[in-house]
Amino acid sequence: MTAHLETRRLGRTGLTVPVVGMGTWKTFDVRDRERENARHQITEMALDLGVSLIDSSPMYGEAERVLAAGLGPRRKEALVATKVWASGPQEGVNQIEFALGLYGWVDLYQIHNLAMWRTHLPVLERLHQDHKVRAIGATHYSSASFDELEEVMKTGRITAIQIPYNPRQTEVERRILPLAADLDLGVVVMRPFGEGALLRRPPRPEKLRPLLPFGVNSWSQALLKWGLSDQRCHVAIPATASLDHLVENAGAGSPPWFGPEERQLVAGLATA
Repeated sequence: MTAHLETRRLGRTGLTVPVVGMGTWKTFDVRDRERENARHQITEMALDLGVSLIDSSPMYGEAERVLAAGLGPRRKEALVATKVWASGPQEGVNQIEFALGLYGWVDLYQIHNLAMWRTHLPVLERLHQDHKVRAIGATHYSSASFDELEEVMKTGRITAIQIPYNPRQTEVERRILPLAADLDLGVVVMRPFGEGALLRRPPRPEKLRPLLPFGVNSWSQALLKWGLSDQRCHVAIPATASLDHLVENAGAGSPPWFGPEERQLVAGLATA
């Protein structure tokens, strides 16, 4: 089973990614056997659908471990994006060694929320030279830290960023996305649903009728396609614990993409 997902070159990372990936925040932080097995099914379905970029972090509890177990012998089919999130050098090294032990290599290693980036970046650069890390990135969720994110972007030492982007969080449009485009950085979109807030009161189905020609059959697909229609964005990573939602998300990953009018429609519905 494969979805007709568009793929995009993730800036100058050297990676080609599907436009719809998957996050693991909250959803993969499980410990009992039944729920772990359910997450393994989601991981396998993601790979079957072509949703091959899967993002995790040591900040997400058991998520890295649960994801690795779910990938199993299909590890080579996945693009694993994870993060270092540590308050000291040795803690960072321990996190990185743990992740490499789980996955063998990491396709996109990111510095989570820019935590001690000057300390962790040289470690990741050495691992990149040793071919254990394919690309290096940085993330932040808060616009209050975008000045520092810009500083890191301009160093030339990272090739991707992960930022929040949805119709209610558009701060990245001012400086971050233009700079990423100028520097040819990969852009991973987190929080396409605003941590679920945008899904709580979906618009009535008739409001979405103008989007039917774009393959949109649900509000979540409209939100995903809103972000992905900005060609400066390469992949969105909605988290889910539902097979049905995973399939629905993948359905938003193919053209045609929205023009300005469709994006304005979705933004208006999201902020009404």
